[in-house]
Amino acid sequence: MALSTTLSGLADRLAASLQASHIRWIWGPRRNMLQMFTHILQTNGIRGCYHGISASLLRQLSYSTTRFGVYEELKEVFTTAKTSPSFPALVAMASTSGFAGGIVGNPADILNVRMQHDAALSAAERRNYKHAIDGLVRMVREEGWKSLMKGVWPNSMRAVLMTASQLASYDEFKLLLLAHTPLQDGLATHFTASFMAGFVATTICSPVDVIKTRIMSAKTSESVPSLLSSIYKQEGLGWMFRGWVPSFIRLGPHTIVTFMFLEQHKKLYRRMKGYEA
Repeated sequence: MALSTTLSGLADRLAASLQASHIRWIWGPRRNMLQMFTHILQTNGIRGCYHGISASLLRQLSYSTTRFGVYEELKEVFTTAKTSPSFPALVAMASTSGFAGGIVGNPADILNVRMQHDAALSAAERRNYKHAIDGLVRMVREEGWKSLMKGVWPNSMRAVLMTASQLASYDEFKLLLLAHTPLQDGLATHFTASFMAGFVATTICSPVDVIKTRIMSAKTSESVPSLLSSIYKQEGLGWMFRGWVPSFIRLGPHTIVTFMFLEQHKKLYRRMKGYEA
């Protein structure tokens, strides 16, 4: 988890900045991904590309650990020697685990969005959290305990979509590859299935990512219907896929690395326990 989070840190920063681009820019006209990447390097150096990495790691430790753990546990409960869960059942299990992960990881997700989006704000508007723990302490002190659950419902819905489209689709793509191609249960199959799962997850989650980012980075509270109405008037339907490219650059490698490591970890665990591979 830590490796995949570090590898995707830059793209996460770019995606958050692009998705929150309704806020007044201090740089002049809105920038595309390459222009924003250049700006970050010029103003903050290479360290600026990984601003907020502590919040990203905290998010993975809470959000991803919960959703993967619950999903694998549910699969084990509903798998027998003769039958495996159907695809709709996998989607239901993934949705349940994603919802739980979204709630558990919400505070770290808020920090992740805020720390990565700080550069898009003027100096007076920046929060300047030193690291994730400092951010948590300041959020509670300055905004109260309720601030930790800001945007929890759109974030949980996003977690449901992400987990269902990522975990369930990975398992289904893997089964299809094993059944209809010469590929065996190895690295090539894991890479291909995880790449396709990353593409599906990015596309399905893009609209919710935009909404979640804008709610969590905003200084004032705004209802989801009000936000949807305002961004549709300003940007049309294009808002739904704002930041899709950096999101895929982040989520694609993240998904590939996560599932390839997970598969190897499960094989090693089964071997150590003497289970059948």
